[in-house]
Amino acid sequence: MRILERYILREVLQNWLGVTFVLLLIMLSNALAMVLSHAVQGGFSSKVVLTLLGLTAVQQIVVLIPVGLFMGIMLALGRLWHESELTAMQACGLANTRVLKPVLLLALLAAAVLVWLALELAPQSGQRALALRSSALRQAQFSSLQPGQFVTFGGNAGIVFYAESIDQEGVLHNIYAERSLGEALEIWTAKRAIQQGIGEQRQTFQLYEGQLYRGVPGRGEFRMIDFAEGGIPVSLPDVAAIGPDLDMRDTSALMHSENLLERAELQRRLSSPLMVLVLSLLAIPLSRLKPRQGRYAKVGYFILLYLIYSGLIVVAGNTMVINPSMAWLGMWWVHAAVLLLAAALWWLSGRTGMLSLRMRQR
Repeated sequence: MRILERYILREVLQNWLGVTFVLLLIMLSNALAMVLSHAVQGGFSSKVVLTLLGLTAVQQIVVLIPVGLFMGIMLALGRLWHESELTAMQACGLANTRVLKPVLLLALLAAAVLVWLALELAPQSGQRALALRSSALRQAQFSSLQPGQFVTFGGNAGIVFYAESIDQEGVLHNIYAERSLGEALEIWTAKRAIQQGIGEQRQTFQLYEGQLYRGVPGRGEFRMIDFAEGGIPVSLPDVAAIGPDLDMRDTSALMHSENLLERAELQRRLSSPLMVLVLSLLAIPLSRLKPRQGRYAKVGYFILLYLIYSGLIVVAGNTMVINPSMAWLGMWWVHAAVLLLAAALWWLSGRTGMLSLRMRQR
């Protein structure tokens, strides 16, 4: 690779990494606020918060790489045009293909990374985040048990639990528990109890030396049972059992699915690497500036084009589901339309360059 190509590659790479890093910080600041709100409500540990934040970053980077590279190319080439460096390079015979070569190299690298991220790592990160949040919620619910306080646990039967004290070994003393079973009500009292299965979905309070009262309130008929050992099963809600969202499904399952929603999701994942390539081709002619035009003069065009591009992908995905007869078009027509726009801009840029050359020769 020649000196000028390495120079353009370095400029684009620096701007791409800088823009992506700034955008990632902005996205993570919003995600951090959400994670912290869940952490306060559920009592997550700092380790869980950091892990969830890292998994969120993996999912966000799939969206940020295309927009970061597009804006990085715009800013890098915009500076070179603004300071007349590209004008001087072209006056010395630098062809547009020489500018395209380092940009396309970065785009191909980004597309390869995005194929791995979008098809494999991001769905796995979403699944892991869901499972981690579910486990942390269950463990936090039991860890919130404090001596001298009534605690309510969810599940199939609402359970109210009270322990007068907890010793250093985690044994609960002087227990009161109440469980609803339809119309019936169970009241448990015991001298001591231990928790079994902390952090799991199905857990048990194992009670020792106590009494069980069972009956229907208002009827006056209760059974009393003395026991040496008894257990109260607790079934906590499992967030992961609800089923992962569509964007967390395995890509291999989506490839063999005939469901239109899943086919649309697969094409959405493939759209990220395609967007990188198409936007890179579009950014080079779009970044061309006129004399005395500001470096950031075309940033507005970038924002508008990206919003239209990503918005049309969403529209195409919804059209696939709503109108099955148009499903064969998928999202490919959106990429084709933007690619045609890039080709038109390249053609106009070439004509402008030839016209300028003829004027100088005259």
